[in-house]
Amino acid sequence: MDDKNSDRALLATAVRDALPLFVPAIPFALVLGLAIVGSGINPWLAWTTSPIVYGGAAQLTLISLLGEGASVAAAVMAALVVNARHLMYSAALAPTFQQQPRWFQWFGPYLLIDQTFALGVLRGDDDPRTFRLYYITAGLTFWALWQLTTLLALFLGPLVPASWGLDFAVPILFLGLLVMMIDQWPKAAVALLAAAVTWLCADLPNRSGLLVGALCGVAAGITLEKLRE
Repeated sequence: MDDKNSDRALLATAVRDALPLFVPAIPFALVLGLAIVGSGINPWLAWTTSPIVYGGAAQLTLISLLGEGASVAAAVMAALVVNARHLMYSAALAPTFQQQPRWFQWFGPYLLIDQTFALGVLRGDDDPRTFRLYYITAGLTFWALWQLTTLLALFLGPLVPASWGLDFAVPILFLGLLVMMIDQWPKAAVALLAAAVTWLCADLPNRSGLLVGALCGVAAGITLEKLRE
């Protein structure tokens, strides 16, 4: 297979891998659309969080808190806490990104969401060019679909019957990604510990329980890794 055909096959693989992971994000986008419409914020202004923030959970947190009357500083801080898990994603992918050109090291993190991390971390052993093509293709696929879906959600979200209970979409999305990445018992133990700590700290202000649970999970993961060595 020549280089051009090989590249086409790689790009097609990236798109095929991305599409199934985007399906659970569709009801998530509808939830975001409902939150935008119900927040009282100008819908078009609120929608700009899609390309600017580009993080569904952080967007939902930011818009929900602003709609409830929270200060901008408090809402932004809560959104940052929710997105703090990206620090761990960055640390996990740092060795792979260090092999990439400078422009990719700047642009790549913008596309780093839960789904691209889940796919990218599985391709960490690819040569730098292969990883770069795969990551960018999968990332831009998610990016384009998210912008379009959240835009449509502004109009379709309010039409969805409340009885559908779309709030299930957010935990189902993260649960699906988590299950896909747990392939060893230490990972399962770390995930359970992080979930338990997060639940126990659920009443902390600005949803900082998420950060506490994540940090405990990281500490447990590092400890288990050292014990295995």
